[in-house]
Amino acid sequence: MLDSNTGKRILDPIERARLGVQVVNKSIDEAMALIDDYVDGRDYDQQSVDYFKDQVMMQCKIRQEGSELLSTGGKIISLVVDAFAKNLQKATSQSGNTPQA
Repeated sequence: MLDSNTGKRILDPIERARLGVQVVNKSIDEAMALIDDYVDGRDYDQQSVDYFKDQVMMQCKIRQEGSELLSTGGKIISLVVDAFAKNLQKATSQSGNTPQA
């Protein structure tokens, strides 16, 4: 596809989908290098390439922050379970020391 303003090629939806599949599990640096290699020498409109790069960077950032949130959530659950187990253990040991009638 050609941009009507610049006359240069733009990344059409099929190309973005193909590139998206290739960069989905890559780091930001690897993804940017892959995109640069793809568009190098093909006379693409830089604005369309930059827009796609922004989308990929956002996806990488969301994936990274999502994994950090998942890790933090796991740590919180672990702390809660440990505290519950300790309190349960204290409660059972205290109830075991009381004399029965």
